[in-house]
Amino acid sequence: MQRSDGLFSALADVSRRDFMKLCTALAATMGLSSKAGAEMTAALTAPARPPVVWIGAQECTGCTESLLRATHPTVENLVLDLISLEYHEVLSAAFGEQAEENKHNALHKYKGKYVLVVDGSIPVKDGGVYCMVAGKPIVEHIREAAKGAAAIIAIGSCAAWGGVPSSGGNPTGASSLTEVLPKGTPIINIPGCPPNPHNFLATVAYIITYKKLPAMDHLNRPLFAYDRLIHENCYRRPHFDAGRFAKEYGDYGHRHGWCLYHLGCKGPETYGNCSTLEFCDVGGNNWPVGIGHPCYGCNEKGIGFTKGIFQLASIENPTPRVEKPDVNNTEGQGATMTAIGLLGGAAAILAGVTVVTLRELSIQHKARAEAKAAEKEQHAGK
Repeated sequence: MQRSDGLFSALADVSRRDFMKLCTALAATMGLSSKAGAEMTAALTAPARPPVVWIGAQECTGCTESLLRATHPTVENLVLDLISLEYHEVLSAAFGEQAEENKHNALHKYKGKYVLVVDGSIPVKDGGVYCMVAGKPIVEHIREAAKGAAAIIAIGSCAAWGGVPSSGGNPTGASSLTEVLPKGTPIINIPGCPPNPHNFLATVAYIITYKKLPAMDHLNRPLFAYDRLIHENCYRRPHFDAGRFAKEYGDYGHRHGWCLYHLGCKGPETYGNCSTLEFCDVGGNNWPVGIGHPCYGCNEKGIGFTKGIFQLASIENPTPRVEKPDVNNTEGQGATMTAIGLLGGAAAILAGVTVVTLRELSIQHKARAEAKAAEKEQHAGK
């Protein structure tokens, strides 16, 4: 196959056609049209590669490890051909003073043009002494880098809302990126522990292509990835609707794919595309719930690493859907008495299923109502 010069000949023998497929896949991740794939191809093959500065704070390197396992594009193609990675402590060949000098030079050379990526929570207690780099608190490094950034991305739950280091007593004052930067600073939050690498890659590709931030929710998360509850797109959802729940690991329901709600699944109150995008591009339901482990709500502040692992998720509307379309009906066909009778019978059956489900959930909702009432009384007393 004929190769073109420039980037495509350097992409490990990836053809232009395959590269366009890659860009189309990134566009599809964001729910964009096929035209967006061509636009991303043009932007990502432009001679000037966008500079990126990646700073890690209180983190486990999980976000980087997740990115290393991306396949479209692979991390080497991303780093060597699509962006100009000016600083990343984990991936850098340099270290010590040389690495810091590289970062310092990048911040000045590309001022107003670079993308700043931060992973890990930022400790602020006791002057930020719990995470020091090159003799000064990491919070100072981050604030310095944020001043000249064209776009800022908080990758992972730790940077997005505090994550694991902020749980419990939070002895280091671990904070999110939003909390340590001036109010109103535009930040894109990509939570997850770790987040799916393609949510990050698609966001970067969008910024490079359209020179603006993607549409975001009230928590500054890109809508293409965090606009729906995991519960709504979970393949175990029909079991929830039918009142079939696994009660313990290894029981009949757990082995046969029943709903994991009673094992502490936080999918009903967690937003994300985990169930549709999955992980590692290997298929086979390769995500926590898909392999039999409840979602623990890592995308959500106040849920992930905060709620007990077996604590039941809050569900605003526990009633299953009871209206199902007749697949044999054609548009405009009138309802017959037989159809009405069958519908009534089906409604009765589904009502029975609803009772089962509600019985399972009623205790929790009663407790929530009592807790809210007690909280109101406490505030009224003050």
